Amino acid sequence: MSSASANPAGKKGYHHGALHSALIEASIALAREGGPDRVVLREAARLAGVSHSAAYRHFADRDALLTEVSRHARGELAEEMRRRVNRTTDPRKRLQAVGVAYIDFALHQPGLFRAAFTSHPATADENRSDAADAESPDAAEPFEVLGQVLDEAQAAGLLNPHRKTGS
Repeated sequence: MSSASANPAGKKGYHHGALHSALIEASIALAREGGPDRVVLREAARLAGVSHSAAYRHFADRDALLTEVSRHARGELAEEMRRRVNRTTDPRKRLQAVGVAYIDFALHQPGLFRAAFTSHPATADENRSDAADAESPDAAEPFEVLGQVLDEAQAAGLLNPHRKTGS
């Protein structure tokens, strides 16, 4: 039996070699356009050029996809914060740089900024391996960058150590 007779319509099944990544990239684009509300699994599948049922083989639901978009958005924000912080060694200027990067990201990428803080990273992290965390540029969290800068500012005497929660 030939493949043509097995598929009477003569259509070939579409196979997307990197569908997981393509769905995430499509969803990031959707979030840039309209924030987390714009991220819809069916629309991401359409943009990736596959059926919506194919998308469900990679993501259980919209929340699972949005978790990935959120992780990516936080990674972009953290990278921008780190890039600006690394321009100076002065603790006061580093503290200012981290704040300005946060505000600029919110102003220039409002959809992605909203998506960054939509998902709960604590529930998403249980599905990630430590090796993936170490290799991924999205692994950093803005909170980690801010925490490092605040610790440096405290060590430089700019912040009162008695006012830091948990110290």
